[in-house]
Amino acid sequence: MADRRNPPNAQLRAVRVGEFQMSRQEFAKLVVATGEELGERVGCTSRLVAAWEDGEVVCPRAVYRRILTQLTGRTMAQLGFHLAAPTAIARSTVAPSEYEELPVNRRDFLLDGALSLVPLGALPSERPSRIGAAAVQAVDDAVTTIYGHDHDHGSAALRRGAAEALHTAYGWLQESSYSHDTERKLRSATGHLSIAAGWLAYDSGRAADARSLYGEALAAARIADDFGLEGHAFGCLSLLAKASGRPREAISSAQGAQSAVRRFGSPRMLSLFAMREAGGWALLGDHSAADKAIVRAHHLYAQGPAEPDPGWLEFFTPAELAGLEALARADLDQHERAAAGAEQAVLLHGDAFARNRALYTADIAIQHAVRARPDPEAAAEAAGRVLAYLPGVRSDRLLKQLHNVESALQRHAAVPAVADWLEEYRATTGIS
Repeated sequence: MADRRNPPNAQLRAVRVGEFQMSRQEFAKLVVATGEELGERVGCTSRLVAAWEDGEVVCPRAVYRRILTQLTGRTMAQLGFHLAAPTAIARSTVAPSEYEELPVNRRDFLLDGALSLVPLGALPSERPSRIGAAAVQAVDDAVTTIYGHDHDHGSAALRRGAAEALHTAYGWLQESSYSHDTERKLRSATGHLSIAAGWLAYDSGRAADARSLYGEALAAARIADDFGLEGHAFGCLSLLAKASGRPREAISSAQGAQSAVRRFGSPRMLSLFAMREAGGWALLGDHSAADKAIVRAHHLYAQGPAEPDPGWLEFFTPAELAGLEALARADLDQHERAAAGAEQAVLLHGDAFARNRALYTADIAIQHAVRARPDPEAAAEAAGRVLAYLPGVRSDRLLKQLHNVESALQRHAAVPAVADWLEEYRATTGIS
């Protein structure tokens, strides 16, 4: 359903119907073909065209802006779209009067959602001879930007920008001069940027890349003597090991994370890594060890926030605690508890962390479909809520999870609500 605060885009619809005389599906195919001519690979569907025309999307992403301009010969304003205001970081880098004078590609770069990586990308390509606190802050800002955008929209639009930012940071470390204190801080900041880039790789289904980036972060932590970063890297390696079906490695990595941060002074970090350990035990099928780790995680979380809590830990809310427990319950074949926990996670998230809400909603659908007494209607209702997150959330993990939902619901295809969802899923994703 369109957001009634945004009126329908009559201009775009008039161009499609009056000038091109095409259905939404035909127009979507033309957008894809035009993108290929420009060297851009996109997955435009009739549902996305509908979102543009119904006002659900105020302005398309940069790649679609380029394609639509090439296809129609019109600006975004002439097509009824409204460009979002430039980010605060962009304003600090380019004077306001320069926005409309920039070449199209550069302007798109500044206005695209990934673009607050400008603190790194906007600096001169030549390595500064000496760097200080400003360089460290630029790397920290890039990490904050990555997590902020990723929580709501997924990883797909950020990978290239994160890689460029990481390349710049490593260039500073290798070719610039700095004080001993700056070196330590910059190595830590670069390690956190490597973890952020590794997260994007993991969320995009690139496990080998993620593993390499997490390994780089672990090395940076050891060099900088940064126990918080070391714990973070081990925790990410635990998550990756569990996702790859290696429960013992997931357990040992999570235990390594807890050992690294035990004296760090952050019960919430210990809670997260205890829950990572629980996930490993659950995948291994050890009910007793998993329950003990879950209880420990809740006990630590209840101690509340602490001054040493790092910024990246902001995602670990009560909603995420409930969601991670739900995932462990699912691996222990406790499907009713898993469905209830995932539902609690979605409710507690509220309007925040769209990608995580989408993933946990998909978990609800799967658990209702596979529990001892299946509830196909409840599964179909939850599955329908997942589709509403597309195309705003772009995550390979979400697409894979939708495939898992489809597989779980196939056994109930005779139920009308399930049959309707399967048809909508295939139409939305273009899967036949």
